[in-house]
Amino acid sequence: MLKVKNLKKTFGAVTAVDNVSFNINAGEIYSLIGPNGSGKTTIVKIIAGLLQASQGEVEIGHNNINTKTEEAKSITGYIPDDPVIWPNLSGEEYLDFTGALYNIDEIERQKRIQELLGLFNLKGVEKSYFQDYSRGNKQKFTIMSALLHRPKLLLIDEPIVGLDPVSAELMQAELKKFANAGGAVLLVTHTLDVAKKISNRIGILKKGRLITSGSYHDLANEAKTNDNENLNNIYKILTR
Repeated sequence: MLKVKNLKKTFGAVTAVDNVSFNINAGEIYSLIGPNGSGKTTIVKIIAGLLQASQGEVEIGHNNINTKTEEAKSITGYIPDDPVIWPNLSGEEYLDFTGALYNIDEIERQKRIQELLGLFNLKGVEKSYFQDYSRGNKQKFTIMSALLHRPKLLLIDEPIVGLDPVSAELMQAELKKFANAGGAVLLVTHTLDVAKKISNRIGILKKGRLITSGSYHDLANEAKTNDNENLNNIYKILTR
């Protein structure tokens, strides 16, 4: 579903992403972890088409992000780390606008919006303005907008930040459900317990390079620990 090959991104003399390659198959959740400044968000933004790579290729469902941009974006849902939305739009207006951008029929759009409002327990607040929402509710509406058009690939940058424990559990369950239905997920997170719990594979970034990638079992073996080891400790061993 997603192929990233020899990806590189420089900002002046600084190399933020250095020759990174990985694939994510349909039905798979792949987590990228690493310290601040390791290139995680830059990679996600390149895949989402928000940044231009200095080198390398990105394919989403066989669509090159540079040459078939609309086709690639049409099957992608993006959840940024900071849910910045026009403050004077209501949640309902935002979802309706998003659905229109993806050419979802109005009847189907309204049906889908109601489904998502119910799922995230937001019925009754959808007519309030974004400027009046809590950080958690802003995040929920951003998540709903990414799911609205039933994408095949989800790009998620820190989805748990700002969510209450119940909503965080719901989000994890929805990601598993999405993957089990054949979707692909790229998850960027500092919450290593979440990465361990829901990921099929985990990639570790350090200074812009993907230093290793594999299942939790693979990473534990590489760190010469066992499957009962805390992912945080495995991470520390592998990033020394």
